[in-house]
Amino acid sequence: MKKKTPGVEVQIIKAHEAPVKKAATSNELNRSAAMNADEWISPPIDMRGLRELKKHSSILPQCIRAYKNNIAGFGIGIRYRDDVDESEDMASEYVRAEELLELLTTDQDTKEVFEDLIEAREIYGIAYLEVIRNLGGEVAQIEFINDTPSINKTTPLAPYIETEFFYRGRPEKRQKKYRKYRQTIGGNTVYFKEFGDPRIMDKRTGKYATESEAVPIEYQANELLEFTIGTEPYGEIRWEGQILGIDGSRKAENLNNNYFTNGRHTPLMIMIKGGTLTEESFTKLQAYMNDIKGESGQHAFIVLEAENLDSRTDFDGEKQPDIEIKDLAAILQKDELFQEYLDNNRRRAQSAFQLPDLYVGYTTDFNRATAQTAMEVTEKQVFQPERKSLAWAINNKLLNGYNFRFVEAYFKEPDINNPDDLAKILAIAERAGGITPNKAKDIAYTIMGDNVEPFEGDWAEIPLAYARSLNSTNIPHVEDKLQQQITKAAAQNDDAVVAVMKEVRSLLSKMSKGGV
Repeated sequence: MKKKTPGVEVQIIKAHEAPVKKAATSNELNRSAAMNADEWISPPIDMRGLRELKKHSSILPQCIRAYKNNIAGFGIGIRYRDDVDESEDMASEYVRAEELLELLTTDQDTKEVFEDLIEAREIYGIAYLEVIRNLGGEVAQIEFINDTPSINKTTPLAPYIETEFFYRGRPEKRQKKYRKYRQTIGGNTVYFKEFGDPRIMDKRTGKYATESEAVPIEYQANELLEFTIGTEPYGEIRWEGQILGIDGSRKAENLNNNYFTNGRHTPLMIMIKGGTLTEESFTKLQAYMNDIKGESGQHAFIVLEAENLDSRTDFDGEKQPDIEIKDLAAILQKDELFQEYLDNNRRRAQSAFQLPDLYVGYTTDFNRATAQTAMEVTEKQVFQPERKSLAWAINNKLLNGYNFRFVEAYFKEPDINNPDDLAKILAIAERAGGITPNKAKDIAYTIMGDNVEPFEGDWAEIPLAYARSLNSTNIPHVEDKLQQQITKAAAQNDDAVVAVMKEVRSLLSKMSKGGV
């Protein structure tokens, strides 16, 4: 009997349902979700302690001020995204964007709001803007949250909410989870929703409105837009690794300051030998040790009176006690303590901010070249990336709902070009035929801080070297014509004409050789 050979049965099942699609949401697991911490989370440290450290630091205020002044301090402007001829729609959108930017806050300049935001973010690692919308759902106003430590947040909460935003004029939709925020001060609590959350929230309870429950307009929660450093929920403190050094510097400064209150300043002591202290001298010495300190003891001295130890009753050869002056200046503190420790801590704090001495007021030995290099490196590695990051938040979050197609907001920056280097570049470019009269005029007037209209005519758009070469090719022909006229005038004995034409020929000869 033949055995049955084992086989593999293959079955094809056809799917009649919808085709497989890519997931529309993120599948990433975060630490809070893994720990089932789906409600309110707290900062890992007490943020108010950071504020106190900054307040008593001898270097943090300068570093933070440098960030404020150089990132947002030059102002916010509007510019066209593309370099094209301006149309009526573009001009209208430009004016509209300028108005919106200026009216985002009426209490101060808009750039000052972002200066405050940068300061808070550099202290705490996170900062918040309260965003207020008009009845049409458009962003109309922003307010800086002054008390950053009073804000708490949740993890991103389910479910995913479909959110619409504009990309290059066309609407796009994404699925996103949103957080809740709350601010508690003096026992009072108010709730906020995350920026972009389309749902209506009750600011009194933090609950979202349902179809059956409407929330009056005056109780609808505003939105918070957060700005963090790093990826942690409450941001990462840029100078976190320098906290011990900053706190140590404060204690060292306190020790130096304490010397002026409790330090000993007595420069000398008068000692009497061959006797014993009187009761009055002992009392004075004890009072000195307990009371004479600080400024009250400067330039003081001690007089110790002694009694003769010899108890003889005869009056001959009585031995008097010896008097000695003891110098105590050697034990005085000459200068502040821990100078090297303080300087090292300062440099480490600056390194955390990537700031050279020039930006914090410590540089004394620099020249134009070193200062220029420090500014260029810091601009490229620190300030320019920060400006672009903030500008992205303004364009793609705050003003995204206005669907601007032609314009964008940007943070202005200083002109750090070196005039000497620019002159060398222009000289090389001009000789190579890369500079037109209009370009040269634009560069010159921009450096002088003036606005000027370009020259009119096609000649102003022709590189100078190229135009000179075109003229030089016609010079030989003109010289031949002049020679003919000189010969003719000489035959007619017209000496005045001959002299003028010879001078013109000489000038043309120089031009052909590049002398004029």
